[in-house]
This record gives sequence, structure tokens and C-alpha cells, in this order.
Amino acid sequence: MLGATALAQGVNFAVYSETASALWVSIYDELDRETDRFEMDVHADNVHAVLVAGLGPGTRYGFRADGEYNPAQGYFFDPSKLLVDPYARRLDRVFVRSPRLRLPREDAVDTAPLIPKAIVVGERNPLAIPRRKAPQLFYELNVRGFTMKHPGVQGPLRGTVAGLTTKRVIDHFKYLGVDAVELMPTAAWIDDGHLPALGLTNAWGYNPVSYFAVDPRLAPRGPQELRVMTDLYRKNGISVILDVVYNHTGEGDANGPILSLKGLDGRTYYRHVEVDGEQHLVNDAGTGNTLRCDHPAVQRLVIESLRYWVEEMGVSGFRFDLATILGREPGFNARAQMLEKIKADPILSKSILVAEPWDPGPSGYQLGQFGPQFREWNDTYRDEVRSFWRGDDGRIGALAAKVAGSSEIFDFDGRKPSHGINFLAVHDGFTLRDLVSYHDKHNEANGEENRDGHNHNSSWNCGVEGETDDETVNAARKRDVRALLATLLVSRGSPLIQQGDEMYRTQRGNNNAYAQDNDITWVDWENVDGELVDFVSALHAFRKKHPALTDDHFLNGQERHGVRDVAWLHPDGREMNGTDWTEHGASVLGMHLTIKKDVVLVWFNRRTEPVVARLPEGEWTAGFQSDPAEVTFAGGSATLPPRSVVVLVPGD
Repeated sequence: MLGATALAQGVNFAVYSETASALWVSIYDELDRETDRFEMDVHADNVHAVLVAGLGPGTRYGFRADGEYNPAQGYFFDPSKLLVDPYARRLDRVFVRSPRLRLPREDAVDTAPLIPKAIVVGERNPLAIPRRKAPQLFYELNVRGFTMKHPGVQGPLRGTVAGLTTKRVIDHFKYLGVDAVELMPTAAWIDDGHLPALGLTNAWGYNPVSYFAVDPRLAPRGPQELRVMTDLYRKNGISVILDVVYNHTGEGDANGPILSLKGLDGRTYYRHVEVDGEQHLVNDAGTGNTLRCDHPAVQRLVIESLRYWVEEMGVSGFRFDLATILGREPGFNARAQMLEKIKADPILSKSILVAEPWDPGPSGYQLGQFGPQFREWNDTYRDEVRSFWRGDDGRIGALAAKVAGSSEIFDFDGRKPSHGINFLAVHDGFTLRDLVSYHDKHNEANGEENRDGHNHNSSWNCGVEGETDDETVNAARKRDVRALLATLLVSRGSPLIQQGDEMYRTQRGNNNAYAQDNDITWVDWENVDGELVDFVSALHAFRKKHPALTDDHFLNGQERHGVRDVAWLHPDGREMNGTDWTEHGASVLGMHLTIKKDVVLVWFNRRTEPVVARLPEGEWTAGFQSDPAEVTFAGGSATLPPRSVVVLVPGD
């Protein structure tokens, strides 16, 4: 086994390196003093190892490596750099940036005082792996941001995984009907290089150094805090999914810090390309380096890390950040070895697997290409639904395609609508409240003169940019948020809600708040919009009661067993025709569903005035509506409130 393994006769240390000439393990006491250094004198198949007698669980350690120092060729060997074990299960402190971590070998000083020490863990407690359950509602959250201001979380627990075990937190998820919480990265990370000078820190965690150790900020009492949390959530019917970043590390580019993989064997662990006789780090992840996922050692690291989180930490699955990099060889291959190993693994294949199907590199957008074992974040859903409600012309057909399950993307290879993760807002972008409150991003607090973050947001401000005391504007914004959420939960696919969007949370127009570990990203529990929370809870409960809304097949309008699953209606009562679908300003659409004897009629009205919609024959009543204004019925028609989603069901 790689890493540190506690045995009866001592601790065995092992690490993989193809190009190191010598490796050592340095042992530290509780005062952070190096007490011993042992050379890894066993060497087989590029694995360097040493068994040190007299050591046991609780031992603090780090690695050192020697060999060629030639950054232009991808070699960064320097024994003065203490290196974190890639397989470390626990670290004694957080990573802190320092210029000394990247000094050239000729100027280097011992970096041990700056580097977290790995801690040898004792006997492991593997979980009896439960079979995966298909989530009905995903909820993305940041551990620190979600718990830092929660009134039900005690002071020392705020900002930690343990804070999520508070009864009031779990009750909130159960009230909403959430059955899968997706934790933004929990693996130990380091700040981006430019942040310390700005007085900022990385709040999201998408800059990992260790792939096994929970960041000490989130689990200060050790990794068992995550296991306690996952066990408790499982008992409450909620799966825990980790957002994992197997695409780059926080060691950055050639000028970045030397913390672990770069110092152990940069050429093996990171992808390089030759330019004019030099080896340059490939930057497909947009962060300075790219993990070499087509190398067996990296594949082993990823697979064993994933299995650790499932078997020992009890997580139910993963959301893979920039997942396209998992399939780069170096171009994307949907059947790349890394992806195939995940799909074939007896443990991981039973887990919930979600891909973010793009990266910033060449041909990095691969939505729909990850196969039936993976669900995928569907950004086309976000973009088209936003565009429709913003008022863009010619979007009625695109809206229908998205609420029908995005068959143009997923309907092949045995996939279903649930393979698409539908979302309107996630961590990377506006909150739902800000989406309808800001025409432009406002990222000045990030210290980059508002240059960072997406410029294309399909957002609108309802007439005033940013926060306002205008009651009419605020009412319009809340109306639009309810319509957006209603659209999400009447759509085919797997819905995902970002933390706080059900509470009407704002980030003050910041659509790239990765560096705001403060009130900008911390959920403001004292000013929750309770009515909106109740609305989302009731909306999701309504969805679950109706097979017409949840049946996992693509809507196509074709007859099955004598019944058509969907008919798309014009507000005058007839079915939509070719001219209707191409009408430039079309703003009202009916979706008449009949599935498993359940009949539901959904109307989408984005106009700013009420609309009279002719109804199919029979008696109808309002089952759910996004706007509280009464839906009136007269003469076989219904009057739909402005900017609303109305769900009708057959009356008695």
C-alpha cells in the first residue's frame, strides 16, 4: 500500500516516483521538530518504501526527495523541500502560502516549518457499502458558508463538517425534501497565489493539495467528523456527495510552490508538452497545471482516493470538477482508461457519479459524452431557461426542449432525463436572487477590477441595478425567482438547488465569490425569506406526488398505450405548430402531461400582464402556482398571473 500503513512492527511508508534518485521520510514531534530521517531503501516498480520500527498511529511525518533540479525539464527535486504524502489521511494544519515554498534549489531553505505534517492513522473502519439511490433533489453547499452564521450551530462548530450534523440543519434539508447534499471540495487546499496580497483567502476549496485528507478547517478534530456526518445523514435518508478536483493541484505552474507531487515527480504526475526543447506544464485546468490522468500512477491515486471516501468516509458519490480532464489522453476520449476504471470499479460503479463535463482546454466541452454510468451538469438547461424568462426572443422551443429532458443531449446509449442535472444557479455564478437583481456582475471585492467571473449571465435586474427599497421592483424579483424555481421542479431531469437560493440569498452581485470567506458567501440565516422556503418545500412535495412530473422518460408527444405523454399548447388552446414554435416573441406555453393516469397541465407565462389560456376539455383546478395571485376560470379558459408558472390538475 502507498502512504503510511500502521503495522504491528511499526509504520511502513511508501511513495511512487519514477525519477527521484533518493527519498526519505522525516519524522516530527508535537513541537514540530524533526527527530529522525529514514531513507526509503526498498525500491520496486518505482515504489520507494521503508518500514520504521517503533512508530505507530499519531506519528507526524513528511517526505523529502532528491534528484535532478531542472524546472525547464519538469524536475523540481530539492531535499530541503518537505513534501506532503499524496496518500496522507490526515494533516495537522492548513496550508499557508509563502515565497519560501518556491525558492530555487540554490537559494532554498528547509520548508518544514511551513508545511503541514501528515499524521499516521490507526485501524480503519470500512463501511458496508449501501447500494446507491437515485436522488430526487440535489443541494449544493459550501461547508463553511452554510454553517458560519447558522443560529443552531454552536460557535466552535461553525464552519465545520460537524456543524452540518446539527438537528436544525438536517431538519431544513428534510423539510425541502433534499435527498442528496453535494459538499463543495473538502480535501485539503491552499490559497491561490495572488490572494494573500489582497487580504483574501480561497473560500471554495477548488485548489487541492491532498486527495485523501479533509481540510483541517472543515474537520479540526480529524477525518472521523466526516464519517460521523455521513452516517447520520444516511440514517436520515440523505446521501452525501463530495465535489472532487482530480484535474489539477494547488502547486500551480512552474513558479508555484513545491508541496507534494511536483517535488516527488512532476513529470509523472502532471501533463507536460515540449516547446523548443523545454517541458512546459499543460494548463487545461486553467490553474497552471493539469493532472496526468492517463498515467497508471495517477489513475491509482484517483481510484484509491475515491474508494477511501466511499469505503471509510461513507460518502455516496462524487461530483467531478472539470471532469473532461479525467478523459484526456491528451485529447478527450469518452472511453479513456481513467473513466473506464471508475465505471468498472466494484465500489465506485455503485456510487452516484456526476460529471462537470467541460474544462478550459482545447475541445474541453463534452456535455453528454460520459456514458450511462454518469450524470452530468447540464449548463444548457441553465442558459435556455434563463434566456426564456429574461425575455429573449425565439426561446419558446428551447424552453420546451429543456423541460422535456434535453433529449437532444442525453437520449442515447440507454440514458434517461435523470442523467442530466438541471440547475439555474450554482457556486460559479450569480445566486438566484442576484440573477434577477443585477444586469452586470459586481466582483470588485475580488481585487481584480471586476475582470474575473462570467460576463454572459443571461441576467436581468427588473429595472434597478442591485439592492433597492422599491417595493414594486422587489416584488417583481421575488415573483421571477418563484417562476424560475417552479420551472426547475416541473422539468424532466435531476434538479439541483444552490445553497440559500431557497432563502433568497444574495452575494451582492458577485458571480465569482471564490475568494470571499466572509459575509458575501456566508448564508445569512437571520434574514431568510421563510415564505420562499415554504414555497420550495411545497413545490417539491407537489412534484413528488405526480408521476407526470417525475416519470423518467423523455417527452416526445408520441402515443404509448393509447395515450400521448405530452401535448404542447398555444394559449388559444390548439397544439403548437411549426409557425408557433418559430414566432419571434412567443412568451406563453402549455405542457399537457398524461403519464400513468396522472394528468397535469403546466403553463409558462413570461409576459408582464395576465394571459387568458384556453384549456383542454374537462374541469380544471389550480394544483400549484408560482404567483400567489388567484388563477380564475371562466368559459373553458384560465387567467394566468403575470410572470408565472401555473400547474393545473383535473377538478372533481
